[in-house]
Amino acid sequence: VQLQASGGGLVQAGGSLRLSCEASGRTLNNYAVGWSRQAPGKEREFVLAFAWTGGSAYYADSVKGRFTVSGENAKNTVYLQMNSLKPEDTATYYCAADLVYSRVLRGDSNYWGKGTQVTVSS
Repeated sequence: VQLQASGGGLVQAGGSLRLSCEASGRTLNNYAVGWSRQAPGKEREFVLAFAWTGGSAYYADSVKGRFTVSGENAKNTVYLQMNSLKPEDTATYYCAADLVYSRVLRGDSNYWGKGTQVTVSS
């Protein structure tokens, strides 16, 4: 499966962005999907893991209550709605997928897309 993340940009603190992760090559709803982020000079950080079956999601504490993930089967796309953005959310965001949910939780997915940059100004 090939993944393409998009939707990043520059936003003021308190604003919102919606990222998209579009898949090709495979039907994405057969996979668990995750989002991670990496800020300059920092290690990659887990953001969330999403299971199409039942629509369950697990969020990192740092984004819980502000970020929401959803999937759209018709477009083979997963969305990350980010609200109440903070400067510390500034990072390159990556989407990833794997057939094994636990691998997504560990940030160890087999499939990764190129990142999309999110910059939150104070």
